Amino acid sequence: MAITLTSLADLATHGFDDIIDVRAPAEFAEDHLPEAISLPVLDDLERAQVGTIYKQVSPFTARKVGAALVSKNAARHLEGPLADKPGGWRPLVYCWRGGQRSGSFATILSQIGWRVETLAGGYKTWRGLVVREVYDTPVRAPVVVLDGNTGSAKTEILNLLPGFGVQVIDLEGLARHRGSLFGAVGPQPSQKAFEGALALALAGLDPTRPVVVEAESSKIGNCRLPPEIWKAMVAAPRVAIAASRAARAHYLARAYADMTSDPDRLAATVRLLRPLHPAEVIEEWLALAAAKDHVALADSLMERHYDPRYGKHRARMEVPVVEIGAADLGESALPAIAAEVAAAVGRVSGAGRA
Repeated sequence: MAITLTSLADLATHGFDDIIDVRAPAEFAEDHLPEAISLPVLDDLERAQVGTIYKQVSPFTARKVGAALVSKNAARHLEGPLADKPGGWRPLVYCWRGGQRSGSFATILSQIGWRVETLAGGYKTWRGLVVREVYDTPVRAPVVVLDGNTGSAKTEILNLLPGFGVQVIDLEGLARHRGSLFGAVGPQPSQKAFEGALALALAGLDPTRPVVVEAESSKIGNCRLPPEIWKAMVAAPRVAIAASRAARAHYLARAYADMTSDPDRLAATVRLLRPLHPAEVIEEWLALAAAKDHVALADSLMERHYDPRYGKHRARMEVPVVEIGAADLGESALPAIAAEVAAAVGRVSGAGRA
């Protein structure tokens, strides 16, 4: 039996024990349904082989070869990751369009006695719902942007706001990137996977309450913000954290310990700024990095690179702004700042709607 999804929220209501993606590993790696596990019935080479036979020999021969490969791989899954599944196990199986790959595997599972279902339209249906959410649907809750110069602890404060009853979307968390040249934290998701995670966050918003997002450019690392949320952010009122450059430099030295603990990575990242600054400035930054004077390095980077660019960007903004002063950005000080931000969100979102 195939289930039909009409919204992103539908998937959770079915309560499947597992969601199984039977597409090839490369397809799964690019994007997949949330919490899906990869049990391919054709690997990447096998899928290419069957496709070539389909085009160059005949569809019949391709189906025969494909069936043999699917059976072999299904047996491997049954003897491996599925060996301990109980009799009442209820999985959802999907492929690209909800066709032969998912249908073949679901048939085998159902013959065992498991309560298996497939997804009508497969991954393509899910992707269509994601596209509708992030490209065609205005953000359903009023957006407030949490602003502040580099080093203002925006991300940490953002993630404290739910404790004060404020709904947030952590765009940098979804993109797995801190938003600056120094912000890489590991492999980023594909654009499709980023959009899928963002779509789920957007679909889950309470439209009666504002949602806070951090100020970003239109790209977070390699992930592009889809147009609807970007338009909402550009027009949104802002709560800005105002902290001294000295406080921000100390915060950055703490928050970017993963970067500063790797001297080669830090120096390589500084060198990426060469097209934007004179050679003597780059050499000064490299010398500070080599001396492990990370607070001074952060201070100079903000003075000469980040703060001037933020200033030019903000000069073009014509939106309501509430400023929150922050004398200290130490860990113990952040909850109090978050409380002030939470109180300001309601005021500024009301001003933005007026």
